Amino acid sequence: GRLSSLLSLQEKKIFAVQGPYPVIRHLLRARGWVERKLPHNGKQQAGNQKKRQVEKRASGGGGDELGEAVLKPRGGAQPSLGTTEPLHHPQPHNKKNKAEGEDDKKEDKEQCIEDSDDIHDLMSFLVQDQVPNFLWTIRLSTIDQELLQRIEVVNRYPRLHALCTKEGLCQSLQNLSWFEQVDLNTFFPRCYRLGIMGEEEAFIEDFRLTAARNLLKLAVEKVGDRLVGTEQPPKSNKVPGDHVSHSMPSMVRPGSPLYPHLVEEALEVCQEHLGVLMHADIDRETPSPCRTCIAWDRFLQEYYHVAHEGAGLVLSKEQQEQCQDVLQRLGEQLPQLGVEGNLNVWILKPSAKSRGRGKAGGSMGHTHPHGEGIPPSLCFPGIVCVTRLEDVLELSQSCTSPSAQVCEWVVQKYVEQPLTIFDTKFDIRQWFVVTDWKPLTVWFYRDCYLRFCSQPFSLRRLEPARHLCNVSIQKRYKTSQPDPRVPLDKIWSNKQFQAYLARLGRADAWHRVMVPGMKAAILNALRCTQDQVGSRKGSFELFGADFLIGQDCQPWLLEINSCPTMSPSSAVTRRLCANVQRDTLRLVLDRKNNPTCSIGAFELLYKEVGWGLRAATPQAPRAPTPPCVSLQAAMPSCLHVGLKLMVEGYSLKKP
Repeated sequence: GRLSSLLSLQEKKIFAVQGPYPVIRHLLRARGWVERKLPHNGKQQAGNQKKRQVEKRASGGGGDELGEAVLKPRGGAQPSLGTTEPLHHPQPHNKKNKAEGEDDKKEDKEQCIEDSDDIHDLMSFLVQDQVPNFLWTIRLSTIDQELLQRIEVVNRYPRLHALCTKEGLCQSLQNLSWFEQVDLNTFFPRCYRLGIMGEEEAFIEDFRLTAARNLLKLAVEKVGDRLVGTEQPPKSNKVPGDHVSHSMPSMVRPGSPLYPHLVEEALEVCQEHLGVLMHADIDRETPSPCRTCIAWDRFLQEYYHVAHEGAGLVLSKEQQEQCQDVLQRLGEQLPQLGVEGNLNVWILKPSAKSRGRGKAGGSMGHTHPHGEGIPPSLCFPGIVCVTRLEDVLELSQSCTSPSAQVCEWVVQKYVEQPLTIFDTKFDIRQWFVVTDWKPLTVWFYRDCYLRFCSQPFSLRRLEPARHLCNVSIQKRYKTSQPDPRVPLDKIWSNKQFQAYLARLGRADAWHRVMVPGMKAAILNALRCTQDQVGSRKGSFELFGADFLIGQDCQPWLLEINSCPTMSPSSAVTRRLCANVQRDTLRLVLDRKNNPTCSIGAFELLYKEVGWGLRAATPQAPRAPTPPCVSLQAAMPSCLHVGLKLMVEGYSLKKP
């Protein structure tokens, strides 16, 4: 043990791991690295006691019963060095007392594992005063800052707010036009920060315009001049697992309210909006199409009756043709028109939380019971779906003052037309690694996995079990399997997804549309945040981007997570999470000494060249044009010197 520690010290092979990363620890030990164990928060006293026991053993003293107990492994058993077994996450070790009838062979095997861990504890003690050469931690704030500055390679970057929070990503991507000639709306659903002056007003206008467009969509579903409404919401006595289809036309029931003026008003608003989009409003004093004579409060209430409650519309054949023409022209200007649907669903997210966490349900549920106008979905903690403007605005009152320029919530347009598998919504967790920010160097991981919801997708039921794919949320719903074809653990690999697409006759969609679209979205997000994150030479970070797929196979970026979970929730993630950790170490450690070594499933996505005063000429993917096109190499990028040239302001209104 002492000789191995001395060799590791000479070769600069001392590492530290903080957090639930048994695979990283095993892989580094197998490479001949020695771990310097860092003290756990709140457990310094226990650590000192164990240190004394290890020191006693190192000096040749016998260990008493207490010493033997302290030196036994606390977590999962670590595979021995040099193992040739397939790489998987270690299974949890059973700590209960062995039964009397257990055979001696199993006891001997467990004793070997304990002895192996004792050896690692001893070697760790021998390097306790050395600075680690490599650190893998779940968060930088838990590491002593003086020690952190002396560590050569660290798996985290500081100051990732602009990239890895919902508020930061929303704000950063608004600056995309300064970096790339790409329309943000082609890969990122429209997003606004509530509580920020100007953005809340922009959201209100967007909500109103979306309602007007949705009304036109409902209108074109009419057949001839017949009066038709929309499908009624499901009755409360339905079985929870029953699938309710998207809004469909149905004959108006006797006594249903009719709104002969709604279609005409929606047409007026959408035509004015077209003028704005095509710059026909350049000489107008009030270009906003929402500043019209329409009474928006009344319009929205009547729209809710039509879209959500099945009220009827009076529509002539001429109006139907006008609606079709306006929608066609809007589709040429609005990339998200095809995924908007017609129910105007928006999703509220805590601005700086992850895994669906937040306090929406706590405050809203306490002050506004279900019977006082707040939908039940708003009483769920964290991310919620809403369909009414007043609900969003009421929640936004919890945001901080506009002068602080911070917010607690973001609101984003919900993708109402997602691609589903067996009528079930899913999203994709896609990994990538940044090994340098200046120049920007990005590696894309070719393997990923899908996360399914627990219940069939339905826009008439906005429960989290149907709409939020987070594993931490779905594990709360232990319901019967609605479709036997949906995996029990709610996880698929990308290989399984490709096989499913092949059965549908869309085998090329993965490589021609989805993967290029994900690469382009990731790169666009990184370019916007490149100057705002904390760049540190020698550091790297593994990120997890979440994507939703539209019915046209176009990927939509939802968020980017720092330090994505490596805890396996299924057989698929057990294998893939172990593999991505293995390949990450190959990329950041082995490749330094051997540039031709295998880096597993990683591929170079982007490497910025000519950093500094020369213009960069990277080879980067562009977002594809729906439905299916190949991506072309990027044109030479504009000169990038880290200057933010955008000027923000707000219009002044007459009192």
